[in-house]
Amino acid sequence: MAGILEGLKVLEMGHVVAAPAASVMMADWGADVIKLEPLTGDMARGIGTPLTEEEKTKRLTEVNIGYYFQFLNRGKRGIALNLKEEAGKDILHKLVKWADIFMSNYEKNTLDKLGAGYEALSKINPRIIYGLLTGYGTVGPDKDERGFDYAAAWARSGLMYMMGEPDSIPPPQRGGMMDRVTGSNMVAGVMAALYHRDRTGQGQNVEFSLYHTGVWTGAEDYGAVINGRESVKHARATARNPLWNNYQTKDGRWFWAAMLQPDLSWGNFCQSLGHPEWENDEKYINNEQRFANREELIRKIDEILLTKTMAEWEVIFRKHNIIYGRVASPQEVFADPQATANNFFVDLHHPAKPDAKVVMTPVKFVQNPAEVKGPAPEIGQHTEEILLDLGYTWEDIAQFKAKNVIL
Repeated sequence: MAGILEGLKVLEMGHVVAAPAASVMMADWGADVIKLEPLTGDMARGIGTPLTEEEKTKRLTEVNIGYYFQFLNRGKRGIALNLKEEAGKDILHKLVKWADIFMSNYEKNTLDKLGAGYEALSKINPRIIYGLLTGYGTVGPDKDERGFDYAAAWARSGLMYMMGEPDSIPPPQRGGMMDRVTGSNMVAGVMAALYHRDRTGQGQNVEFSLYHTGVWTGAEDYGAVINGRESVKHARATARNPLWNNYQTKDGRWFWAAMLQPDLSWGNFCQSLGHPEWENDEKYINNEQRFANREELIRKIDEILLTKTMAEWEVIFRKHNIIYGRVASPQEVFADPQATANNFFVDLHHPAKPDAKVVMTPVKFVQNPAEVKGPAPEIGQHTEEILLDLGYTWEDIAQFKAKNVIL
């Protein structure tokens, strides 16, 4: 069955995570995505490379397909070009004429120097949807600063500041997480621009930044600032809502109590803890009283939860309709029947390496299901095929190779 984006042509000139994360979603959804790399390849091809002899030995016994790069680039066609050569720029411009969407997370200055800025490409294809993802935006004093998601989306946005306990060291985050969030924003933005083009015929320059995504993601923390107050971190022991907190069980497992409407959940929670009398205790009878006595209440809840294992509590919580989330490891998620039933992990077939699993894009089209069309391209794997599609001859291709324009 055709993918939901069948017939859409996307040219991705991206590297590492953010832009590739955007275009891989579109590839899974049926778009024809061409990944344009320098002759040296995307730097992400080296991520996950073993650094010690022990790691190298261990990797020899694993199904190793270069997971990180495969996850972000499966299902794309690949072309490698030397854009410092005029012939390379000419090929780029032919690709732009072919494309509906151009996506990149290179620095704006770099793109301009390579003849791949919006002004240049929109003259070649006025209908092009041009998506540019930067660290901090294209205007302002730091417009030319480079930024990975740790620096721009986590640290500078205030997200990292608000993580953890008060006075704690800012905790490390998971690498690439905000890159992928920004990539999802990028998909939404270019598809909205495409809808506008379908109605008006007009192309669009669409900009995204890691910094703005971080601020948007942490928007609730700015409510205090906007209203003239300081954003305050709350310790677990003094959580404003004891029913919205993390707790530990007898076997050392943690879970998150996720009762955002505590007045509605309080009675059931008391029943689940084996203390139905708490429901009408004057110290805990409503949200205000639970807040006033929160430290005592959290200590009592802690003591009770440490009497049973996570598995035992899960049976009880489900019986009493308690909203919670067990803190799971990646190994547990990979084996989770719920994740399996919803196809979170799908097969990636590789012609030269063992089959493996990759995480599927988190959008389910019921009538036109997404699918992984194939592995990520080797550097320049489809260069000749793409050049022939663009009208070049085998003689042209031989000359390009001789002049170091292509591999």
